[in-house]
Amino acid sequence: MSEEFNVDGAPDPNLWSYDLGDGSARGLVGWGNNELQSYTDRPRNVVVEDGMLKITAYQENFENSGYTSARILTEGKFQKKYGRFEARMKLPWGQGIWPAFWMLGDDQNGTLVWPQLGEIDIMEYRGQNPTVALGSVHGPGYSGGEAVSKSYSLINDRFDTDFHIFGIEWGPDYINYYIDDVLYNQITPADVNGEWVFNNNEFYMLINLAVGGSFVGAPNQNTVFPQTLLVDYVRVYE
Repeated sequence: MSEEFNVDGAPDPNLWSYDLGDGSARGLVGWGNNELQSYTDRPRNVVVEDGMLKITAYQENFENSGYTSARILTEGKFQKKYGRFEARMKLPWGQGIWPAFWMLGDDQNGTLVWPQLGEIDIMEYRGQNPTVALGSVHGPGYSGGEAVSKSYSLINDRFDTDFHIFGIEWGPDYINYYIDDVLYNQITPADVNGEWVFNNNEFYMLINLAVGGSFVGAPNQNTVFPQTLLVDYVRVYE
C-alpha cells in the first residue's frame, strides 16, 4: 500500500474515512483523553494539496468545542496484520498540540473493546517538546498511563522544522520502532504487563491532530493557531 497524497481534494475515500465530533456520540467525551477539539471533515481542517495531506487545528467555536481539527482512519478499508508501516511527516508545535500516527486492532464481531483490541502508537508527540517523539503499545494491563513506551530525541534538530519518517516493523511477538530508519526500541511479549494482543487481529491506521488532553495538557497563551500536521506519504510493506 502506498498513499502518496498526490490527488488534490479530500483524502482518498477508498482508503480513508473520518472520526467526527468530540467523541460524545461514542460515549467518549474528549475522545476518552480529555481532548478539547471537535473533529470535522471540512477542507479547512483536512485536505490534500501540494502533494501532501494537511490536517489543521484552529482555535474556533464549533459544535460546543473551542477548537477544530481532523482525524482520519482506514478502518474497514485497509487493514493488515504484520508488516512495515511508515509515514513521512512534519509535525506542528506548541503547548497542548498532540499529533499522532497510530493503529488499532480490528474487531469485526464487536465483541472486544479497547484496550483488549490493542493499540500501536507509531508516533505521538507533545507540541511543547518539539525535539522528542514517542512510540508505545497499549493492551490489557498496560494501557493509558501504563502503556509500554519509549521516547526518541533529536540532537540539534526539531520535529516541527523538517520532515521525518516514523515507522514500525511488526511481526509475530515483536514490534520494532524507527525514526528516520534508526531503530530506537523493540517491544516483545516479555516487555508488557499483561496479554500480548498483537498476534490476534488485523490493525487499521489513524492519523490525527488533537488539541489538549491528558497527554499534553491544554494550550496556553503562547500556543499559536492554526497549527498544521503535514504528511508527505503513508506506506505499508510486507
